[in-house]
Amino acid sequence: MIEIKAPSSLPRTLGELKKSGWRSQSVKEEIRINTVARIKAGQELFSGVLGFEDTVMPQVENALLAGHDIVFLGERGQAKTRIIRSLVDLLDEWMPIIAGSEINDDPYAPVSRQARELSATNGDTTPIDWVHRSARYGEKLATPDTSIADLIGEVDPIKVAEGRYLSDELTLHYGLVPRCNRGIFAINELPDLSERIQVGLLNVLEERDIQIRGYKIRLPLDIMLVASANPDDYTNRGRIITPLKDRFGSQIRTHYPLEIDTEIAVVRQESRNASVGDVKVRIPNFMEEIIATISHLARASTKINQRSGVSVRLTTSNQELMCANAMRRALKAKETEVAPRVCDLDALAASTAGKIEIDVIDDSRESQVFDQLVRGAVLQVAKQRISAENLRLVTEEFVEGKVVQTGEDIASNDYLAMLKTMPGLRAVVGELIDGDESAAVVASAIEFVLEGLHLSKRLNKDAKAGKAIYRSKTIS
Repeated sequence: MIEIKAPSSLPRTLGELKKSGWRSQSVKEEIRINTVARIKAGQELFSGVLGFEDTVMPQVENALLAGHDIVFLGERGQAKTRIIRSLVDLLDEWMPIIAGSEINDDPYAPVSRQARELSATNGDTTPIDWVHRSARYGEKLATPDTSIADLIGEVDPIKVAEGRYLSDELTLHYGLVPRCNRGIFAINELPDLSERIQVGLLNVLEERDIQIRGYKIRLPLDIMLVASANPDDYTNRGRIITPLKDRFGSQIRTHYPLEIDTEIAVVRQESRNASVGDVKVRIPNFMEEIIATISHLARASTKINQRSGVSVRLTTSNQELMCANAMRRALKAKETEVAPRVCDLDALAASTAGKIEIDVIDDSRESQVFDQLVRGAVLQVAKQRISAENLRLVTEEFVEGKVVQTGEDIASNDYLAMLKTMPGLRAVVGELIDGDESAAVVASAIEFVLEGLHLSKRLNKDAKAGKAIYRSKTIS
């Protein structure tokens, strides 16, 4: 983490802090005040979180205004962690602490022995440090091997060796939770935290004391607790102890993008730039729709395990790999401009396999499920983007004996020649490309139209080794 230096104009002693008029407030009250300011100003609470404007965000706003601890329930890839980490932006930019404090002691009400003694000895000359809001956030992925020492603390043998007694509070090495005092502490996948550790965590957050190796101290910590969990783990397996469940004031359910357009917007935001060097990749919007539709169909499929979810990361990875395959094609063909085509969709098997759990036994069935998803997505987008009348016009051109070959080894410029002899195809392609008449995009549109005709049972297709031949069903 890059250290951010506090402005030199900020108070540097307790006396200066008092004169500045700074007032102490709890972290939840601080977040409430900043949330109110953003809502009044018409600003969004979190940047980069799409598709939750009318569903999740109102619940989050309510929880923050109520000063609640929050647990987010949702399958993987539903922006839970992004929302949690974005809560930091609702903290004040700078917060004063007693200099040298390990647990961000409030200058007006220190809780650690070290800070109390420093304040009592120096009075108004007590030195003050300033902590940036980015340093007021702590996060732990709950794993079975997480220990009390990780979260709460442990006796430091080095401090004992220096001559301190075990009963001395100064021998303690604080864990993540105390170090997030006056900040936000997040636990990802909370159900995976063992019940014994959950009890210890509850003791800190509710009873305000900690016990380490029989030594008990009282720490009135000021923490906002946020957690994420998979709904199946949280509700069915019952691995969260009841008192800890009760600690959360709000439980908020997240979801995957409900609309194709939202999914596309997320992918555009999250995916890497497809172009590399002097090779430019142009992504037609109908190809983006196909990639997003594959994920939506997967989320509705009974052949895919829905408990594990179908993450938006699948959509992002699929688009990146589709563009990568198109880039590879361009490099081999010595082209400087390329657009993903239907023939590039075969490459998605590699990016899809690790992100969905198919409820079948053998690998051959898995490949069948993948093929059904891809074909279903292409057909669905074709029906939405191409009218039945236009499809009929193109089909009639094939009835006259036209045969078209497509494939990875055919250059984009070679597709342009087809349009000279097929006015119906040219008209359909013109509607799809939105004025982008580059050879790469035109080639992509042609393959899309032809595949749409085949999947709607208007053309025959012979496919082999990355190549396809389309002909009329009336021609053997």
